[in-house]
Amino acid sequence: VQLVESGGGLVQAGGSLRLSCAASGSIFSINAMGWYRQAPGKERDLIAAINSDGRTYHTDSVQGRFTISRDNAKHTLHLQMNSLKPEDTAMYYCAASELEVASILYRDMEYWGKGTLVTVSS
Repeated sequence: VQLVESGGGLVQAGGSLRLSCAASGSIFSINAMGWYRQAPGKERDLIAAINSDGRTYHTDSVQGRFTISRDNAKHTLHLQMNSLKPEDTAMYYCAASELEVASILYRDMEYWGKGTLVTVSS
């Protein structure tokens, strides 16, 4: 499975960005997909995930501001990010798993993109 992110960039606080992830390869095996982020000097954390049936998970830090969605027909994953804050500045990674979201909450997914950088200025 290959994952390629796009949509990162520089935005002012309060602004919005929409990240996308295009999946290719053996995508028939994929169930959960998600977005992780890693800020400088910090660990990589899961922030949102979605099952193939559309059930979603968002962490408290992004709940109400970020929305994850997927288009199974186009094999794409999106993250709509609104009301961005400087503390949202990080490298954002798309990931995919053959497991359901409930099974990957405490472990990494198997497949990863290379990331896209989001910078939020104050």
